[in-house]
Amino acid sequence: MTFGNAADRQVLGYLGRALSLEFSAVQLYTAQAKLVDGWSLVEAAERLRHEAQEELGHADRIIGRMLALGAAPAASQLRPVGLGTNLSELLRYDQAFELELVGLYDSAVRYCSRAGLSEDRLFFQALLDEEQLHARELAGWIGQLESGINRPDPGAVF
Repeated sequence: MTFGNAADRQVLGYLGRALSLEFSAVQLYTAQAKLVDGWSLVEAAERLRHEAQEELGHADRIIGRMLALGAAPAASQLRPVGLGTNLSELLRYDQAFELELVGLYDSAVRYCSRAGLSEDRLFFQALLDEEQLHARELAGWIGQLESGINRPDPGAVF
């Protein structure tokens, strides 16, 4: 639903999908933080809470952009939360989710570039850069967990 200037419909579509995914990420990381906190993985829970806050910041920026373009925010549907039996499983799910966000923002950047929408391109590029960083950080975290071949998985549930 728009209330102001006619914004590019494709950009509004990208923003709507992004808002749904970012709110889904907030729910995902918040639920996972609670779960691993119950496993007494305090540091991992804190990292996941931090991720939830970063994703909430992305949602806030997206809402601001939608309003600036004259569109009312309308996240359509939250994704189910992905859980697992250990920290590695959770992080692998998170990594796949982050890569989906990367794909969405990459597609939005390419569209805006082709359409000559430089302000929108810069907006999506900033989100793309941040989500790519999240994906790299998750890959590093997974690598750290899995490099302890002779150590028990610190996220294992017994």
